[in-house]
Amino acid sequence: MTDAPLIWLLAGEASGDVLGSRLMAALRKQRPDIRFAGVGGPRMTEAGLVSLFPMKDLAVMGLVEILPRIRSLSRRLDEAVAHIEALRPDLVVTIDSPGFSLRLLRRIAPLRIPRIQYVAPQVWAWREHRVRKFPGLWEKLLVLLPFEETFFQKHGLDAHFVGHPVLQSEADTGDAQRFRRQHGLSDSARVLILMPGSRRSEAPRLLPVFGAMLVLLKKRMPEIVPVIPVSPVVADTVRKATARWPVTPLIVTETTEKHDAFAAASAALTKSGTSTLELALAGVPMAVTYRVNPITAAIARRLIRVPYVAMVNLLAKKALVPELLQEDCRADKLAQTVVQLMTDPQLQARQKEGFATLLTGLHAPGTATPADAAATEILTLLQGNAADPVSLHSDGSFPPKA
Repeated sequence: MTDAPLIWLLAGEASGDVLGSRLMAALRKQRPDIRFAGVGGPRMTEAGLVSLFPMKDLAVMGLVEILPRIRSLSRRLDEAVAHIEALRPDLVVTIDSPGFSLRLLRRIAPLRIPRIQYVAPQVWAWREHRVRKFPGLWEKLLVLLPFEETFFQKHGLDAHFVGHPVLQSEADTGDAQRFRRQHGLSDSARVLILMPGSRRSEAPRLLPVFGAMLVLLKKRMPEIVPVIPVSPVVADTVRKATARWPVTPLIVTETTEKHDAFAAASAALTKSGTSTLELALAGVPMAVTYRVNPITAAIARRLIRVPYVAMVNLLAKKALVPELLQEDCRADKLAQTVVQLMTDPQLQARQKEGFATLLTGLHAPGTATPADAAATEILTLLQGNAADPVSLHSDGSFPPKA
């Protein structure tokens, strides 16, 4: 290991960019001289990363939606591989984005550079057979959910639960009155959080349904105020898509203001994913809704092996929040659900009680933050003190650097 180790990082979407920036800070806290290269977004750029290319080039999802981008993604993969070959970093850390990350990890295997995947591919939810392809892709897997450690270890993979980063999000620290003052909202205004997704390919699918829902909702709740927290990458897309809505939404791009909006909110509609845990931490009653290409949905339904889509429901092991997916993602059903969330105190109390219970299980053992725990695992591998991943050696991997 060199005196000033170089870690090559990859984040392919907004949530990974947040994880990456926190990880960079935690690594510097333990190893101030550490250097970084790779691909990231605005948060990682603020932390000092010079991104090889714009992270937004990788932000795409869906089995059908990705087809028009295959050639572009292939070029970006070639660029990333060439960059790693040229720099020869001490370690490569890929954060989430399994479609791109796992291809990158496989391509750089001959370079014999230690690799870590941070955030597990959700093969426990669908296509579990894919786990057989993972040995040899990384030397260590850092997982965010407690049950994932057991799942991957059962398959002979070196997995470590480091806690969920939502615990560091400060989503529960917002100031409701500050948000209302900032936007001139009365105490009677009902704030509705709408979270259509952080990718450019996601938001356009939900926003038209949200707009049609507001036409119905405005008649029943004239004081409704929609708030859309989005990443700066898709803010312009959202503004154009909502220009003719019956109620002009407040579009929020700053993290502090988003948390203030959470504190002021009476309810939320969100896509599945980390956003459900952020809202749970903030104690916002919610429903999960989503719509993808019909072909993507048909394929997914054949492959999914878990009873729920929403992460809060999976962790609670019950239908804690409503899931309105595909055919149920309709303006009338969404409007009815929002009214229930905003007016039923018992429903609100049940959700909040369930949120508190499931969040306690997201803490890693010990007192370290998730980012600090992840940084410790990374530096342990970097320093060559990790346990030998025996199952990986049999598949052509190698011991950590000494």
